[in-house]
Amino acid sequence: MASTLFSRSFLAATHRLITPPLSSLLPQTSAAAFLTKRAFYSHQLGVASTAYKSTAWARRAMAYTGVGTKAGYSTSSISTSEPVVSVDWLHANLREPDLKVLDASWYMPDEQRNPIQEYQVAHIPRALFFDLDGISDRRTSLPHMLPSEEAFAAGCSALGIDNKDGVVVYDGKGVFSAARVWWMFRVFGHDKVWVLDGGLPRWRASGYDVESSASGDAILKASAASEAIEKIYQGQTVSPITFQTKFQPHLVWTLDQVKNNMEDPTYQHIDARSKARFDGTAPEPRKGIRSGHIPGSKCVPYPQMFDSSQTLLPAEELKKRFEQEDVSLDKPIMASCGTGVSACILAMGLHRLGKTDVPVYDGSWTEWATQPDLPIEGDESSS
Repeated sequence: MASTLFSRSFLAATHRLITPPLSSLLPQTSAAAFLTKRAFYSHQLGVASTAYKSTAWARRAMAYTGVGTKAGYSTSSISTSEPVVSVDWLHANLREPDLKVLDASWYMPDEQRNPIQEYQVAHIPRALFFDLDGISDRRTSLPHMLPSEEAFAAGCSALGIDNKDGVVVYDGKGVFSAARVWWMFRVFGHDKVWVLDGGLPRWRASGYDVESSASGDAILKASAASEAIEKIYQGQTVSPITFQTKFQPHLVWTLDQVKNNMEDPTYQHIDARSKARFDGTAPEPRKGIRSGHIPGSKCVPYPQMFDSSQTLLPAEELKKRFEQEDVSLDKPIMASCGTGVSACILAMGLHRLGKTDVPVYDGSWTEWATQPDLPIEGDESSS
């Protein structure tokens, strides 16, 4: 029932967003300028790839992201050992048909930001909207948990994503929820996925244009993806399925695995939440969730993975950040956070360091802290 209401409310919300004219979604003083700029961008984009490949900064961007010097676009030319691509690389390859760009913006409840509405107002050209809450497990009350293989395949197919596609994911904060979607694709066997380093803020700061979804086509696709997943969980058939999954169980942990690891530690457990939340001196952002941390875990706040421009640190700097928190890169590591989002940022940082098999505890602190019989450290309310 709850998931059905979700789908209806999603459709209602998207209808309200699609109905207003473009001028009502943008500041009134900039609507005409936006349309003029968009037309200029569309004209220039066809030659962007050739022009950029002749410049020094493009060559640096290609080296940074692992792109080879071979002319033309190919996902095989991007190293999957790198978790990110630069905004320069994306801009140069944006029109390639086998490249899908996803806006996976999602915000904490206390931020009071609407990712769907923000997408409608401004997003990277050709980007689809990936609804993190919609493409999720409908059988649990925990937020945005990993869906089943069948459900993820149905959702991606509704968005028009194929297995041949390379996928670049970004969000509106820099790098936050995009890391979760990067991890999801990898869990389901699609390694041709990268996060846009610095996200939408970096894209705009670099002077690249954005567009508005006056037609709402991408929002309708996001709604269709949510509906497809709803049908899967209701036992209905969804077709066509254009995206095939291959589940990688070693990349996702359950509560039982975390419990077993706590009793017999074989993996180092790192927590991406802030030190105050980890120590139990700050409340959790969700009501009814106890403060503190899982016994034996270590705090590595996810902002430590970035520089001041919200781009992923170089490997040597990342290594220092983990070592200063007494995390050995020579031993297995698993990650958790509040609801399985920012833990994926830690997994992304470790991926750059060559640790490509770091599992994420999907339920994370929200699941652990709501189990009354599980031990907690640092919970001042229980002392």
